[in-house]
Amino acid sequence: MKYWRRYTKDEQNDRIDNALQKNVNFLTDISLGYPASKLDETVFSSDAPFLKDSPLLRSFVNNPNNIGCHTTGVSENAFMGTQQIEREVLQVLAVDIFKCKEDNFDGYVATGGTEANIQAMWIYRNLFKRKFHAKQEEIVILCSEDSHYSMPKGANLLNLDIAFVPVEFYTRQIQEIELEKIIITEKEKGKKYFIVVSNMGTTMFGSVDDPNLYAKILLKQNTTFKIHIDGAFGGFIFPINTEKTSVNLSNKHISSITIDAHKMLQAPYGTGIFLCKKGLIKNVLTKEAQYVSGMDLTLSGSRAGASAIAVWMILFSYGAYGWFEKISILLMRTQWLCDQLNDLNIKYYRHPRMNIVTIHAKFIPKELVVKYDLVPDTHNENPKWLKIVIMDHVELDDLIAFINELKFYINN
Repeated sequence: MKYWRRYTKDEQNDRIDNALQKNVNFLTDISLGYPASKLDETVFSSDAPFLKDSPLLRSFVNNPNNIGCHTTGVSENAFMGTQQIEREVLQVLAVDIFKCKEDNFDGYVATGGTEANIQAMWIYRNLFKRKFHAKQEEIVILCSEDSHYSMPKGANLLNLDIAFVPVEFYTRQIQEIELEKIIITEKEKGKKYFIVVSNMGTTMFGSVDDPNLYAKILLKQNTTFKIHIDGAFGGFIFPINTEKTSVNLSNKHISSITIDAHKMLQAPYGTGIFLCKKGLIKNVLTKEAQYVSGMDLTLSGSRAGASAIAVWMILFSYGAYGWFEKISILLMRTQWLCDQLNDLNIKYYRHPRMNIVTIHAKFIPKELVVKYDLVPDTHNENPKWLKIVIMDHVELDDLIAFINELKFYINN
């Protein structure tokens, strides 16, 4: 790891104070032109004593706007301190975790995985149009049937067609034969350009797609494509505990990645990350945003600088080895649950590098589904799967209680 280290609380405090001092201070600076200000003093006091020991809350009160993309070109001068914090976050993620070459990435802290996924699809749609003069009806989004709902949402917003690839019921792996059939069918419909979304930890199963399989078939069929990785859930766990993987930015076929900090990283909700290889994000430049210093290259526009600080604090509170230790504990709890299910001959799916266990619904009585708040694959009458996610709040005692009640149900 080149950039991911561990900072003490005092080091974090000093670093964030330094960043905020480089930003405009709405309390003391004369700044007449900004359509924003400090948070309302009637509700958010800027001199509350507890703020001294809470750099994240201080950043919320200071209200920095990290509008724009700070890995390319110039940015709003008024918030240069928190912009640098954001760049440090992206550097750890792109270089240390996702194996991108130095200075060969762009990205930003988004509002979540949905925005980041749509950002990727937006970029590639525009790229195909500008570089290849593609027509709208010649572009299609391609992803598995287990993909997040942000893919059809993005297709709707961008006015693009979408094709879903079936997966094996038990392994949740993409069906290769069906994948090729779908690509051939789409080509027969006139599709020439494919925006592929490959999953690194699906929402329901935690399954991981093989992006190289997509690439192999698309190359065989002589198509033009870009591959985006939706690692909204798996981005902070799968690459950390998987030594040999090509699901990262060192893979020539992968162009961008989504990660959610408000899932595994436990940042406040509304905190995701978008990363892409250098030169791609320019395809969504909004030239009309002339009052913004620099280039508006993001879907959301104005963004809370405090979100970048939250991610920075978590990453640098643990460091690479501390984070590995944390997720190792979660994976041990996950394995314990799987061992108990095996003993009970209960069928389930679990990717060995992930902390999601998805159980066949027929094995779990409804009263336990309600009591333990298990998540179904559908909220219709007859779900096929029920999901347990081993997050930080899920203690071994909770799992023991669930297994004991499940045993009682089976034996009676």
